[in-house]
Amino acid sequence: MRRTSSVTSVSWIPSEAVPGPMRLPFSLGVSHYDDPPPSELGDLQDWRDADRFRFANRLAAWIDVDDGGAITGYGHTGGGLIGSTTLRLGRSAATFAAVSYPDLRPDPEVGDGWVRFRQTVGGRTGAPMPRPVSRAPFVQLSAPTVWTTLELVLHTDGRADARMAGASPFPRHWVYDDGGALVAKSGITDFAGWSAVCFGDHSPWGDVDSPALVTAVETELERTLSATLMRGGEKPWVRTLPEGDELFRQGERGDELFLLLDGVLDVLVDGRPVAELGPGAVGGERALLEDGRRTSTLRARTPVRVAVAGAAQIDRAALAELAGGHRREERAAP
Repeated sequence: MRRTSSVTSVSWIPSEAVPGPMRLPFSLGVSHYDDPPPSELGDLQDWRDADRFRFANRLAAWIDVDDGGAITGYGHTGGGLIGSTTLRLGRSAATFAAVSYPDLRPDPEVGDGWVRFRQTVGGRTGAPMPRPVSRAPFVQLSAPTVWTTLELVLHTDGRADARMAGASPFPRHWVYDDGGALVAKSGITDFAGWSAVCFGDHSPWGDVDSPALVTAVETELERTLSATLMRGGEKPWVRTLPEGDELFRQGERGDELFLLLDGVLDVLVDGRPVAELGPGAVGGERALLEDGRRTSTLRARTPVRVAVAGAAQIDRAALAELAGGHRREERAAP
């Protein structure tokens, strides 16, 4: 019997992810941020041709199992897909072909009743990106390296375990399962660290593969609300917090919503952690619908960026639906 499965990562640049002077080309329309990909995986070739992502990594694998449960064969396919970069200035445009690095596929690891497959793909944009860097030669003209490392374990009983084992600190990386559903995402986009460090040997093609901070996926409602907040008539205020700071404290008054753009927030009720929030999460609605007081404390586990907006930007019925899924203190174990 043949057991098969797959895992795919899609990498893109979210709104407001580029800070400081490097933001200027995005503000002027020379370069562009990406719209969030759909929550269901489409045809990667079509997505690339429509400029819907920066690069993708697809790992598909199989094992053959005999009637006694022994593994008699295995293999994997897939690889990387990286798009081009178009820069626009007025009516002029220039397209730069990406530099794709060789896919890295170590020999599969065979265990008792399982086989582990691993694949790294990536490269860099062909567009120049002059910037200071943290080590010799202290100035780089070519763009930093981007990558993801996917891992897929197939078991003889039909189970499949997939994860993103490593990734560049930038851009955002989304992970889709074998059925094409969005199941995980990278929690942090660190443009400054990526641009200063990830060149030369500082990549899986040299001697480094950064571990990926992976978070859970927000709900479909939160994805809809986040689009409303970021693309509505009134632009939200973007706030940054260092690790350890609180976005708000349980019991204090509040009349604003937030959209977590980047990083991870811990949710604490009566000082006890009950959940974590990753990019795309929308919150703060219960204070607006109930007695005006925050029902939990939100603390930054990592540096975070949040978009803060007024309740008037969201329909009250949508706020009530959102609140119905956010009673985390009622679901937490005692």
